[in-house]
Amino acid sequence: MTDYLIIGIGGFLGAISRYALAMWITDKWGRVFPLGTFAINVSGSFLIGLVMSILAARNIIDPQWRLFTVVGFLGGYTTFSAFEFEIGSLLKQGESFTAMLYVLLSVIVGFIALRIGDVVGKAI
Repeated sequence: MTDYLIIGIGGFLGAISRYALAMWITDKWGRVFPLGTFAINVSGSFLIGLVMSILAARNIIDPQWRLFTVVGFLGGYTTFSAFEFEIGSLLKQGESFTAMLYVLLSVIVGFIALRIGDVVGKAI
């Protein structure tokens, strides 16, 4: 039961962080391209790569911190469900090119960020 509470607290904090960052980005740069979700997906991919690399390589913290950080916080922070919804919305609006660009950039840049996070995590 403790694991569920740890994941829940992490997820709550991650979801609040995601919402706050997405709103800030949208207020600053607008809604023409779903930049908030894109930035969150890429930064979340980087952070998952970084944290998992550090945890796996060093095995220095309690497994409950992995649950809190990766499953809870980063699971609540990343937004692939919002990603899917936004793709559908763009397609409904007839914005096929923007939708496909969004898919390609999110997947490719997200994967690159994951790999960079892994490399950085192993280097520190």
